Amino acid sequence: MYQPPHFREDDLAVQHALIRAHPLGLLVTAGAEGPTANALPFHLVSEGWAKGVLQVHMARANGQWKEIAAGAPVLVVFQGVNAYITPSWYATKQETGKVVPTWNYAIVQVRGTARVVEDAAWLRAQIEALTGEREASRPMPWKVGDAPDAYVAAQIKGIVGVEIEITHVDGKWKVSQNRPAADIALVAQGLDASAEVHANPAMAELVRRYGADR
Repeated sequence: MYQPPHFREDDLAVQHALIRAHPLGLLVTAGAEGPTANALPFHLVSEGWAKGVLQVHMARANGQWKEIAAGAPVLVVFQGVNAYITPSWYATKQETGKVVPTWNYAIVQVRGTARVVEDAAWLRAQIEALTGEREASRPMPWKVGDAPDAYVAAQIKGIVGVEIEITHVDGKWKVSQNRPAADIALVAQGLDASAEVHANPAMAELVRRYGADR
């Protein structure tokens, strides 16, 4: 990915936090017939691994797992918070008029060594971990064990797992830190404005944080 130095985010903990907050990743493979991409929810395991392991399952009818079994390289893209940035927010607009729109975003791309998993116990554990993360904040969390065992076993027969040991991870936080300080302040203010149609407090927080560190 195109990666200007001032947009790099190399802190593994920050990268992992984005993956956990936005677990629906785009799994991309390059097989014999060209690229394949599928959006799938991933579970990240960080303990005991240098850069972590991604675990995912997909429908057995989804032929992408066969590409992985055949050795196709994999890329997973996790899109975090993003926002359109109007040049109307820039102080520079009033000063010179030399401004253009842009798009702010935080994104993580992962590459690694992938293997296909068809073990029923592994698949159940992956589903339990994934749903456990998503259900944890609910007042009455749903658990895999709430469904009949025979039903769960039948569903598992229809899926295939993939485990990716992360070898390379790249983070890109393009959040206005290349702009003058006055522009950064006004972008954050514009994103935060409750009356603004494009209000995005999460991006405003990133703009302030990375702008202060530049």
